[in-house]
Amino acid sequence: MLATAGNLALLGDQAAWGFEMKWDGVRALVHVHAGRARLVSRNAVDMSRSYPEITAVAGALAGRCAVLDGEIVALDAAGRPSFARLQKRMHIAEVRNATRLASSDPAVLLAFDLLHLDSQSLLQQPWTLRRERLESLELAGPAWQTPAVFLGTGTEAVAVSKEQSLEGVVAKRLGSVYTPGRRCPDWVKIKNVRTQEVVIGGWTPGRGRRVGMIGALLLGLPGPTGMIYAGKVGTGFTDAMLRDLAGELGPLATASSPFDQVPRPDAREARWVSPLLVGEVVFTEWTGDGRLRHPTWRGLRPDKSPDQVTPET
Repeated sequence: MLATAGNLALLGDQAAWGFEMKWDGVRALVHVHAGRARLVSRNAVDMSRSYPEITAVAGALAGRCAVLDGEIVALDAAGRPSFARLQKRMHIAEVRNATRLASSDPAVLLAFDLLHLDSQSLLQQPWTLRRERLESLELAGPAWQTPAVFLGTGTEAVAVSKEQSLEGVVAKRLGSVYTPGRRCPDWVKIKNVRTQEVVIGGWTPGRGRRVGMIGALLLGLPGPTGMIYAGKVGTGFTDAMLRDLAGELGPLATASSPFDQVPRPDAREARWVSPLLVGEVVFTEWTGDGRLRHPTWRGLRPDKSPDQVTPET
């Protein structure tokens, strides 16, 4: 179940809502059965090998069967989710490397919903009951937690999210059922910063200290008749990110642009790629012609597929 973008003013009576922090990580469903846990991303990729410390949550359920919904995060020294730190974990599927990184850069599952418990589906139960059943599991371990919720106090929740430098909050209507695969107005995300998932359709060569490397990525969003050009991003990269991107984009090279139309200056030195990789940027606003203003790169999103990318309005 996905949230729609909004703000506190659109909610009406805040007493009808619960408010959770918006965590900066990777969404995951955790299927626990017969003493084993399987982690699945939004685009149906099994992530269990990437996060072995989280799969140990099965032991905390003492033989019970469950489906949890939550966010996988990596915490910085101040205890805040760090998307940059999580990037180290998102591409790792080799068991030895994943086990090593679980020790040096551990991840944590922040479980915020319970969809199934033992033989009972909870999808049609109200959010308040699902939350109550989730809290009764007392999931508080080295790599899994149940974060706090603010009931009816959205203003306070937003203030706390800003004080803690978090991405924002998610408001959930108290009586709402869980609708898998849908973006629903019963869940509303209220962001402190603007982020946008984007599809990479090309790149331009670097100059100066980036000679021989990627200079900027050409970005787009899926449209009704093809890929709509949304601008380019040339900041926010580390050298390691650029090396990884070069390795990922090399096999995707193609002769033609995947975009409907690209301004001539941006297309002049462009190297086109098939639009298969999804990333994320921070930006200030949308321009009048549909471009991202002042975007900064955050990282790849292997947990998302291009058809799941929608504009954040």
